[in-house]
Amino acid sequence: MKKLIALLMAMAMAFSLVACGGSSQASTDTEETTTTEASTTEEETTDDTEEETTTDETEEADTTEETEDTTIAVNTDISGSVSTNGSTSMEKVMSILIEAFEEQYSNVTVTYDATGSGSGITAATEGSADIGLASRDLKEDETGLTAYVVALDGIAVIVNPSNGVEDLSLEQIAGLFNGTITNWSEVGGEDMEVAVIGREAGSGTRDGFESVVGVEDACTYDQELTSTGAVITAVAQNQYAIGYASLSEAAEDASVKMVTVDGVAASEETVKDGTYSIQRDFNMVVNDSTTLSDAAQAFLDFCLSEDVADYISQAGAIQP
Repeated sequence: MKKLIALLMAMAMAFSLVACGGSSQASTDTEETTTTEASTTEEETTDDTEEETTTDETEEADTTEETEDTTIAVNTDISGSVSTNGSTSMEKVMSILIEAFEEQYSNVTVTYDATGSGSGITAATEGSADIGLASRDLKEDETGLTAYVVALDGIAVIVNPSNGVEDLSLEQIAGLFNGTITNWSEVGGEDMEVAVIGREAGSGTRDGFESVVGVEDACTYDQELTSTGAVITAVAQNQYAIGYASLSEAAEDASVKMVTVDGVAASEETVKDGTYSIQRDFNMVVNDSTTLSDAAQAFLDFCLSEDVADYISQAGAIQP
């Protein structure tokens, strides 16, 4: 009987030990699982936070960079108006420079009257304009003035696109315009009479062209027109016409063809390096006896600064 009781007690103790071991293992597994999940959650939370922070910093940097690139420094200290008058050939250059200037000087208004170089010089002399515009240099008798070169411009010799002539020498161009050459066959073209188109007296383009080619006051024009655009249109409408126009205008107009001069094409590069011979200055002219207003002086300084190189290039001219 005693042996049976002892055996039963031993079995009870064994079952008790097995139960405790299982409970301990389960507890351990639960703790490890909980710890692992907590650790994973913490890591994921940290990664998400770092990613959000990095994204926010990147977006902030991009926003700052964009603001810096598009911001234009505006000067509101100077106010008033500036009047300019003169060369029609400078129209594109002036339009772009005026727009850029007025963006920076929001309280200044600049006006531009395209009346021709001669009129622009007269306006500067008489004081009817703050700044005269001339697409030629001052003559010896135009005293008391200072001309500032804002840009360089080639003068293109233009013909109708159907004209087979591609190149002319400076001597041949002179002959075509002064009437010693009257038929295209004399310069390699068709047996047709030449129609000579040019600008009116007082035009800076005409003066620049005639002085470089050496035909001052010797040209025999079939038509004398009052703007560069009108010359281009007249040549485009006449198969046997020849004319001249500002490079900045002619290069963008497919209705006419620019011939090479002594084998050199008119371009920004050939004008700047001097290999293209028919070129002139775009000048801003001021009266030496008159002090410019703050607004007019600011505009002149702006146009002569290196910062306007891109604007002048956009207008088809070249910064000197």
